[in-house]
Amino acid sequence: MRSPGSGMPGVDGRSRGEPRQGSGGPGTPRTLSFAVVPSNLRAAAVQLHSTPDRDRNLASADALVRDAAARGASLVVLPEKWPVLGTAEQTVAAAEPVPGGPTVEWALALARELGIDLVAGSLSERVDGEERSANTSLHVGPDGEIHAVYRKVHMFDVEVGGTIYRESAREQPGDEAVLTRTRDGVEVGMSICYDLRFPELYRLLAAEGARVLAVPAAFTLATTREHWEVLLRARAIEDQCFVIAANQVGEHAPGLRSGGRSMIVDPWGVVLAQAPDAEGVVLADLDLDRQAEIRRTLPSLANRRPEAYRLAGAQVGA
Repeated sequence: MRSPGSGMPGVDGRSRGEPRQGSGGPGTPRTLSFAVVPSNLRAAAVQLHSTPDRDRNLASADALVRDAAARGASLVVLPEKWPVLGTAEQTVAAAEPVPGGPTVEWALALARELGIDLVAGSLSERVDGEERSANTSLHVGPDGEIHAVYRKVHMFDVEVGGTIYRESAREQPGDEAVLTRTRDGVEVGMSICYDLRFPELYRLLAAEGARVLAVPAAFTLATTREHWEVLLRARAIEDQCFVIAANQVGEHAPGLRSGGRSMIVDPWGVVLAQAPDAEGVVLADLDLDRQAEIRRTLPSLANRRPEAYRLAGAQVGA
């Protein structure tokens, strides 16, 4: 797992700003470090109706990210595959290199101009030497640099509503979790869409210190209606994290529809903001002191017992 640095605050019940022991292997001296993060963070989820038209999508994203920043958001999340979303062939054909592609260059310039942390949704990444592309999410900092790159781990190989999806036919999965950190030191766990159905990924991110979980998505219309909010609130509650979920909305190609309802959820499972079924942006203030209080008084992360998570009768180390 890639992470932004040493120990992450809040998982074991300490308040933010308290000293914690540095980690290391056997024989490594243990040192004290301090976490200094703000008590509040204004975040935004951008909901887009992306199409195969890159220029149209880019113009919409640009306007909405600027709107979010103008309204005080310092952390903005875009949806999955927002630069180009159409048929599988159209989406993959629009793959671009990371770094160096037009979407990446736009994200770097805009984050620097606006002074924000931008989780630039995801895009189809052209990978040198590989036949298949990757579904890749970037965290771009206010300095205009790429701070983290996450490639979607779980491929959407399913049948939903009579439609068969085989994401792995054209895209290769990533092989590691990624934890990043905003300019102000708030830890953000990265994920993409179908990852939401795999709680073990989010538990790893939370155990390593994530306070915020970013979920760029293009959830299908059928699964948005029945599963989207339930899964987002479950991940927020069980991992005591804020969840910023930016979904696509509308029809992207014949028979390919996303369900919208982008939302921001707090660590108690309360939906702080939810988008209507149209392009737009939703914002919420993330109360990090409240999060620390939840983790202190209901320390489910600290109370985990991984050594006991085995079937009865199983041999340890078998």
